[in-house]
Amino acid sequence: MKGALLVAGTTSDAGKSVVVAGICRMLARRGVRVAPFKAQNMSNNSVVTLDGGEIGRAQALQAQACGLAPSVRFNPVLLKPGSDRRSQLVVRGKAVGTVGARDYFRHRQELREVVAAELASLRAEFDVVICEGAGSPAEINLRATDLANMGLAQPARLPVLLVGDIDRGGVLAHLFGTVAILEPEDQQLISGFVINKFRGDVELLRPGLDRLTELTGRPTLGVLPYAEDLWIDAEDSLGTVADAPVGRPLPPVGTEWLTVAAIRLPRISNSTDIEALACEPGVSVRWASEPSRLAGADLVVLPGSKATVSDLEWLRRSGIAEALRARAAAGGPILGICGGYQMLGKRIVDPVESGRGEVDGLGLFDLQIAFADPKVLRHSTGHGATADTAGIPVHGYEIHHGRVAGSGDPAWLDLEGNPEGSVRGPLWGTHLHGLLESDDFRRAWLRSVATAAGRTGFVVAEDVSVAAVRSAQLDLLADLIEQHLDLDQLDRLLADGAPAHLPTLATQLFPTTATLGS
Repeated sequence: MKGALLVAGTTSDAGKSVVVAGICRMLARRGVRVAPFKAQNMSNNSVVTLDGGEIGRAQALQAQACGLAPSVRFNPVLLKPGSDRRSQLVVRGKAVGTVGARDYFRHRQELREVVAAELASLRAEFDVVICEGAGSPAEINLRATDLANMGLAQPARLPVLLVGDIDRGGVLAHLFGTVAILEPEDQQLISGFVINKFRGDVELLRPGLDRLTELTGRPTLGVLPYAEDLWIDAEDSLGTVADAPVGRPLPPVGTEWLTVAAIRLPRISNSTDIEALACEPGVSVRWASEPSRLAGADLVVLPGSKATVSDLEWLRRSGIAEALRARAAAGGPILGICGGYQMLGKRIVDPVESGRGEVDGLGLFDLQIAFADPKVLRHSTGHGATADTAGIPVHGYEIHHGRVAGSGDPAWLDLEGNPEGSVRGPLWGTHLHGLLESDDFRRAWLRSVATAAGRTGFVVAEDVSVAAVRSAQLDLLADLIEQHLDLDQLDRLLADGAPAHLPTLATQLFPTTATLGS
């Protein structure tokens, strides 16, 4: 087998990432040498690769589905939004500046060459490359600068599978309209449809699918059922809905639950850090965006942020800052991760990210943070440094501009002889993303959290492996693809490309100017 295709979506969060991961896992299980590729991603959920760069979290998961280590080759362009108008531009894993929409337009040719070179390299090395689009190809106002949808598919002549989320409603119109709004040459590459998150009897949907094929000349390759068990490694902030649960909580091992409120910051980053907690039986995790949601929680987690100073101001405006201070004064457990850890300190000096200079933190840690270039990107290993976690191995990765300029609190971790993080009673903080995926460490720490929260009936399970949960989710995705997607048609698209002479809907639907005037 030799080939490549693009999985595009009618909307953001339509299911592109999971379909790509599922196809990759399915092909890898068949012995195919397959790699993922997303030319351009916009997400603050990122990971550090072994080659020292930064890519979107979804591409790291897709790499795992292929049996590969994450690499900057799989996501050469990453945009990390710091505001509604400006994003950090990461090229081949390294931050190269901050851009707005018009600045990005000026970079388009250089970035197009980067993307084309990386895709060509992957296609030469692997049997199959499964590409993921970004947003929707129907965003025709962005077609001139598009690198990830039809702007990728056209020069590489990639057949395109279009995914629609039926759970949102109107999926047949989304699929039809996406094809119809494209220019004729782009339409020629749209080769088939995939329906995602279907509930019920697929035969009730069949007449609509048949009519869609009649109208477009394109088949539906599969209808993927809604799977409640799929939740880990959410692609971006669309998965962090305020008051929504994280994962599918399993019953407690003991007699009590442990409840966790994770603060849903406006510019949240690496929201997946809390998913390791949601893997634990008896741990109920919910996103919170206002103070009352913190009151009954046993643990509050303040996660990372791409706009630390701005999100710190939001904490104050929302009343959450005062709720955190009151909680700390009452001995309630709090965990801060990366940007959240920085906010819990006394002072932040930031001439880099916000340009605001010196800003007061919440003052819960005796901690001084100074922002500087270049961004810290590294994998870290070590062990716990407090009595309850002493010597227990930890691993994770760091992505931050803020450095510890001074700390008067004991360190939480020892990373190869270097102190990391802070502890003050039932307050913990660290720059280390992925820390809670260290299973033994997480178990020991949760016992301390339960003790501090007075949950004597909570018992930590002894056999939860976050890596195994993630691997099982990938296998579930592959099972869904194998059971519900037409694999023969998929193989033909990979081998032969887009079918020749697909109908062009614009000529059927929209008369020309001459016809309108006649």
